[in-house]
Amino acid sequence: MESRFYASHISLLMALFYYSDSDAPEKTFQVSRPKLMRFSRIRSIATYHKNIKDLVEFGYIEYNPSWHPQRGTQVRFIIEIPNHP
Repeated sequence: MESRFYASHISLLMALFYYSDSDAPEKTFQVSRPKLMRFSRIRSIATYHKNIKDLVEFGYIEYNPSWHPQRGTQVRFIIEIPNHP
C-alpha cells in the first residue's frame, strides 16, 4: 500500500466500491461528487479532488469528470480479476 495513503483515500475507495456495479467492478460506472463526498465523509472539495488525483496516480482508478450537473463522473477500477475454471 502507498505510504501516502490516508483514511480519506480509503473512505473514498469504499464509496466508489459502494456505488460501483458489485457484479462487475472493473466496468465503468457513473457517480456524482456529492454522493461520494457524503458517503466518504469528505467535507472539502479540495480534499476530494486531491484524493481522486492520488487514486488515479497510484493506479487504482480511471477517472473521467463530467461537468454536466445531471450526469455523474465516470470511474473505472483498474483491477485484475483472476480467471477461475
